[in-house]
Amino acid sequence: MKNLRTYDPAVFKAIVDEAKREDANLELIASENFVDEAVLEAQGSCLTNKYAEGYPSARWYNGCRNVDTIERIAIERAKKVFGAEHVNVQPHSGTQANMVVYFAMLSPGDTVLAMDLSCGGHLSHGNPHNFSGKFYTIIPYGVDHKTEMIDYGEVARLAKEHSPKMILVGASAYPRALDFKRFRQIADSIGAFVLVDIAHIAGLVAAGLHQSPVPYAEFVSSTTHKTMRGPRGGFIMCRNEFAKKVDTEVFPGIQGGPLMHVIAAKAVCFKEALTGGFRIYQKQIVKNAKSLSDAMASLGYRIVSGGTDTHLFLVDLTKKGLTGKDASSALDRAGITVNKNLIPFDTQSPFIASGIRIGSPAVTTRGMKEAQMERIASLIDRVLSDPHNEANIRAVSKDVKSLVKKFPLYKDMIRRLER
Repeated sequence: MKNLRTYDPAVFKAIVDEAKREDANLELIASENFVDEAVLEAQGSCLTNKYAEGYPSARWYNGCRNVDTIERIAIERAKKVFGAEHVNVQPHSGTQANMVVYFAMLSPGDTVLAMDLSCGGHLSHGNPHNFSGKFYTIIPYGVDHKTEMIDYGEVARLAKEHSPKMILVGASAYPRALDFKRFRQIADSIGAFVLVDIAHIAGLVAAGLHQSPVPYAEFVSSTTHKTMRGPRGGFIMCRNEFAKKVDTEVFPGIQGGPLMHVIAAKAVCFKEALTGGFRIYQKQIVKNAKSLSDAMASLGYRIVSGGTDTHLFLVDLTKKGLTGKDASSALDRAGITVNKNLIPFDTQSPFIASGIRIGSPAVTTRGMKEAQMERIASLIDRVLSDPHNEANIRAVSKDVKSLVKKFPLYKDMIRRLER
């Protein structure tokens, strides 16, 4: 980055500072991860220069032979990873991948059955300020009050009562495995189609550690970051019969030129997902999440639904007298990054929240295992037991730095940048 260092020192310094922050902090945000340097190189390549509206061999611009090759590689690898009939790797994000299905298959006002945001759903699953909540009639389903797991009986009842055209499956803060076969049966009983959003669990699905939705859903959307450990971006899978609708809705429907440098980085991450090491890595993500969840529970914290089957879990802070906002802020000052999060049937606003969401992908990427999860739980507890004691927070911050130093992330990169 010598050119950037010289030309724009302010931006260069902010990037170096972010590399230092990532290296020195415990990143526990469930939707974040650290990509391989090969992904960084692909995304930071000359491909950012190339406009490529359209699809391989059918572009609006000339000079696309090389980016055509890259997009085909990304598509074929994704199809192999997930066993999908058709893949479009152009969506800029998971939300846009979802938008493709809404726009391709629904009319404004159509009814959609989707997971309630307070129970773990995503903004694009019906938030009233999101396009999904503005354009469509959203019927939310949730979790059982006692188990805090999806009440499939309620889903079936709501489906029969409201006859939605689409059932949307998936979440951004639901820690349990999803039963895609059950959702398929409910959809078939009323003649609805199914969109499954696996943005969070895509890596687990790719590694065979979570049931795949591909055999059960007409459409599957995802991101390439989070558990996939790729660049920030989206992709969408569907059955061949819907391929033309999907491709047309991506372009020219909701997007113009695809980000070819990001698609190259997606191709790299799909290659990693085809390796044996990727499955080992995903197994450790799940082990670490369970270990950290159990350790927090042993320290007296209530874990929503009693645990996790995936890469994340939710901590209910109500009995601790803390809000998610205050807890996440205190932890951030100690170098531990989480996010405030609503818990099922939360009485707080989303901006305050009664819980925090904790995920294991990023710390697993650093090479941490179960022993480190127990130590992390202890560090979190020390902060949350005295969140307004700045001396205590500084002491925890020192211990965080001591821990992460044993699992360096960007040590060589930072050294090169500081020369």
